[in-house]
Amino acid sequence: MIEAAAPTDANALRGHHFKRLMGMQRTWWLIGVPAVVIGAFLVTTSLVVGLIVALAVVAVGIGVVFAIADSKAADDFFHVYAENRGLELGDKTRLPAATPLLRKGDDQYAKRTLTGEIAPGCAGLLAMYTYEEQTTDSNGNRQTSYHEYTLGMSEVPECVDEVPELYCQKRSGLRSLERFEDVFRRSKRRVTLESEALGDRYEIFVRKDQDDVWLRRLFSPSFIVWLTESAPEKFAFELVGGSLVAYVPKHREDAADLDAVAAATGAVAKRLREKSADSDS
Repeated sequence: MIEAAAPTDANALRGHHFKRLMGMQRTWWLIGVPAVVIGAFLVTTSLVVGLIVALAVVAVGIGVVFAIADSKAADDFFHVYAENRGLELGDKTRLPAATPLLRKGDDQYAKRTLTGEIAPGCAGLLAMYTYEEQTTDSNGNRQTSYHEYTLGMSEVPECVDEVPELYCQKRSGLRSLERFEDVFRRSKRRVTLESEALGDRYEIFVRKDQDDVWLRRLFSPSFIVWLTESAPEKFAFELVGGSLVAYVPKHREDAADLDAVAAATGAVAKRLREKSADSDS
C-alpha cells in the first residue's frame, strides 16, 4: 500500500514500479520467449541478424515495462494527491466548451480531473487538458498536434452582468503590430491599464460593450501585483458567462505546480467575487 504523503510528483514511484515489474518471472517470460523464438528463427539465416533482432525484442520489451511503470506511478501520485486534498479523481473525460480554450482544435478532452474545493472557498476542478489539431501534409499524410494545459475551472456567476467576457492572456508577438491586429477583432477589444509590468506580461481583452470603469476597479493595484509577481509562470485566464478557466501550458504532474494552479484559480475567482459584491452594495 502507498504511503499517503510519499509521491510528490508523477515520477516519484516510477523506479519502484519498474524494479517490481522487472523482478517478476512473468515479465521475463513475456519478453524472453518472443526474443528467443524470433532470434532462433533468424539464426538459421544469419547468426548476427538473429542475435541483433533478439536483443532488439528484449529492448522493446523493457521499454514497454518502463512505460507501464511510468503509468502506474502517475496513477499512484494522482490518487494520493486527490485523497490528501479531499478531491475526487476522474479519468479521461470531456469538459464543457465554456471558453475559447475549451473549444479549440478538432478534439478536446481532459486526461484526468480533480473535482472539489480546489482552493479555500473555490469549488471547481483541476484538469490535465489537451486539444488536438489535425493537419494533412502535401503527400496526404494526416498528422496530429497535441496542445497540453493544466487548468483550473470554477463558476463565478456573480460577475456575469458586469464582466460577461474577459481574457487575460500571456503576451505574445510584437507590440508594434497590436494596432494592426486589433483592426481585425470583431467582438473583442484590447484593454490597456496603467501598469507597465502588467502590459509586459499580459494582453487583456474584453467584449466591446464592456464597462471600462468596473474593469479598471477590478484590476486593483494589489491584484496587478499578484498577477505580475505571484501568479504561476505563463499563467493566463478566460472568463465567459461566469465560467472561469485559468491555465498554464503543459500537463503539470507534481504537487507544487498543481497547488499553484489551484491557488491561482482561487485568487482570480475571489477577486471577481469581491468586486461583484462591491457593485451590489
